[in-house]
Amino acid sequence: MPKKALTNEQLVSEFPEWTVDKIAEKIGIKKRHIAAENETALDMAVAASEKLFEEYNIDKSTIDYVLLCTQSPDYFLPTSACILQDKLHLPVNCGALDFNMGCSGFVYGLSLAKGLICAGIAKNILLLTSETYSKHLHPKDKGNRTIFGDAACATLISIDGFAEICDFSLGTDGRGANNLIVKSGAFRQPVISNKITYDDSENPISDDYLYMNGSEIFSFTLESVPQLVENTLIKNSLKKEDIDLFVFHQANKYMMDFLRKKIKIDPAKFYYCLENVGNTVSSTIPIALKEAMMEHSIRSGDKVLIAGFGVGYSWGGAILKY
Repeated sequence: MPKKALTNEQLVSEFPEWTVDKIAEKIGIKKRHIAAENETALDMAVAASEKLFEEYNIDKSTIDYVLLCTQSPDYFLPTSACILQDKLHLPVNCGALDFNMGCSGFVYGLSLAKGLICAGIAKNILLLTSETYSKHLHPKDKGNRTIFGDAACATLISIDGFAEICDFSLGTDGRGANNLIVKSGAFRQPVISNKITYDDSENPISDDYLYMNGSEIFSFTLESVPQLVENTLIKNSLKKEDIDLFVFHQANKYMMDFLRKKIKIDPAKFYYCLENVGNTVSSTIPIALKEAMMEHSIRSGDKVLIAGFGVGYSWGGAILKY
């Protein structure tokens, strides 16, 4: 996590029409971490990797592939994963690539890593999710600033480990691309517009910053995630009752509550982990898994269903057997 934390009290001082209790009750977030001005997703990925190596006593020389998921890269080119290889002093015979995914990114990363291992291409893959969405947000965007936080996670995917990665269900619907987008700055629309309008809630709308159509994203989620859960269970020949814990992308508490009730998941089997970190995009699931393991909410022998969904539109689910 970046050192700087943005609390609800600080947000309310900027947007007095909000209240601390309203944000906490509806969004389920009390604070979120914000990257420093000169702190990038690559910097955070390096820091998370170093913590992983130290905590689990991992020999860097054994890493033979790096997968970095980010939508806030340091440069258009070169790929951030290549720079990370040098900063971490990983072997030069190590493969490295970035992939541009959002809230489904961790699940997609697991699918890529499993494919590389099953194909015999790699044995020890460093999977990184790192995002600085705060840099995509307009300072007056009170809606998105209450939700998103910055973070990075590092995960070792290996031929050995404490959890087996089972079968996946993945999906894509690019028709929803414009409902969660930063339009300007890349080659389709390279010129920064410097134009801002405001919606009925006085949230700024600009091609230069993150735009999220909340109602459309909510509708997409309610339509796709129940089917994703069902398909993931079918792919793994399991029933809902066989799952010990459901770990969804931590979008916001309101949406998660709605999904849990719609899918009829036992509250005791549904994990929340966003109060002190916010929606960290591709890092929400690994953060939640780590916290659940530390709290002993996941035990040996458990089956955990993970589900990521969002920008793209894209979605993905898998079963982890501990």
